[in-house]
Amino acid sequence: MSLKSFAAKIFAKKIVTKNAKWISNPIETQERVFKELIEKAANTKFGKDHNFDSIKTHKDFVAHVPVRDYEALKNYVDEVVEGKVDVLWPGKPAYFAKTSGTTSGAKYIPITKESIKYQIEASRDAILNYIHETGQADFVDARMIFLQGSPVLQEKNGIKLGRLSGISAHYVPKYLQRNRLPSWETNCIEDWETKVNKIVEETKAEDMSVIAGIPSWVQMYFEKLESTTGKKVGDLFQNFQLFIYGGVNYEPYRAKFENLIGRKVDSIELFPASEGFFAYQNSQQEKGMLLLLNSGIFYEFIKAGEFYEDNAERITLKDVELGVNYVMIISTNAGLWGYNLGDTIQFISRDPYKVIVSGRIKHFISAFGEHVIAKEVEEAMQTAIEKTGARINEFTVAPQTTPKEKELPYHEWFIEFEKEPTSMAQFISILDEKLQEQNSYYFDLIDGKVLQTLKITKVDKDGFKNYMIGIGKFGGQNKVQRLSDDRKLADGLKEFTLN
Repeated sequence: MSLKSFAAKIFAKKIVTKNAKWISNPIETQERVFKELIEKAANTKFGKDHNFDSIKTHKDFVAHVPVRDYEALKNYVDEVVEGKVDVLWPGKPAYFAKTSGTTSGAKYIPITKESIKYQIEASRDAILNYIHETGQADFVDARMIFLQGSPVLQEKNGIKLGRLSGISAHYVPKYLQRNRLPSWETNCIEDWETKVNKIVEETKAEDMSVIAGIPSWVQMYFEKLESTTGKKVGDLFQNFQLFIYGGVNYEPYRAKFENLIGRKVDSIELFPASEGFFAYQNSQQEKGMLLLLNSGIFYEFIKAGEFYEDNAERITLKDVELGVNYVMIISTNAGLWGYNLGDTIQFISRDPYKVIVSGRIKHFISAFGEHVIAKEVEEAMQTAIEKTGARINEFTVAPQTTPKEKELPYHEWFIEFEKEPTSMAQFISILDEKLQEQNSYYFDLIDGKVLQTLKITKVDKDGFKNYMIGIGKFGGQNKVQRLSDDRKLADGLKEFTLN
């Protein structure tokens, strides 16, 4: 055992012990965070506009601070972008994380010196939890790669601007810098395909132990490694033992990854966003991610089925139920208040509080009243893969509301197969039955002959990749939308299909 790996184990134990204090006192921890946030921001423009001086309880907060998404908060953010101080949080933010917008173009998410500290600590603690639980620390002596956006930052009115992953690249600890790949020059390449090709050249002869990134983009890296070297990733990197990911559900990709690697490796799921780092997988033995309650973020939850109702109830941690689909609302030490992140989660444990990401509040299919969510289609896909041995590269689902004459409408699944199932009919049957099992509305629509069984449209090789290139969203933090209530993505994929 090297000195570095020995030190990592000691540090891991220290951090796990430290975090156990707030984990064992979740409600009190959130109440403290709430009070600290309100007190700290009382003299900001937002705090004065919303009477923070009179807010003592969560009930007061609900009365004074409505739920907002980015568009509704944009007037305040615009003032911060202009360089004004004390608008959403005392002083100026340290960074803006620039992300794709919806109706207002680019979004500028403020990141303060307080919030970036917690972002970095959460990434670190996820790995330290793994070391503490498994006793595995040898990987700290080998090479690590983090597939991420360019670390090149711009400046806007004295505030640095870039993608979250690029900002985070500036905070890699010195003790990991010597082990980290790709090189700084390669990391700065903007074109994703050029960048991945260069990363392959830099890493194919290295002893890679940890690989991190969004599964769909890591998959592209693995495929290029295999085509370049003719070897499975696990044979090429014999000490590769840990895959760290976030952004999408890994399960639909797992069979494909294990085929590319040639064996199983441990994985850690993260739940980061530009707005904050919310949760990480803290155990290899249990499902779900530990909700981070001591990271300068106060959480509220609204039942997804009630979200668009007037005066939908906003509850705090103490009132959440297991298995319920909630929209997660956050207030943070970066100056986001009553902010609708857009993600939906479900609690799978209350001791400790652990969650899974179930989808996006705007990403669902309810063209016929079924309200199918991402978690349901992903679980259906995972079951079908496991039972048939199929492997997929990517998929998405859309409603077909205008089928051929005399045909019932249906859900259309666009799937890019790496390996097709022996029986497509069996694959479709498993998908549809698993979806009916999870969603009673969908079951009723099928049973009542309102919908027919789902249909599969096969996407040709690299079809999703070429579609994403065509809309200018290839690489970086971009990912394919899992499902939608309209045909925009489906129609865009039509030219890349085999049917």
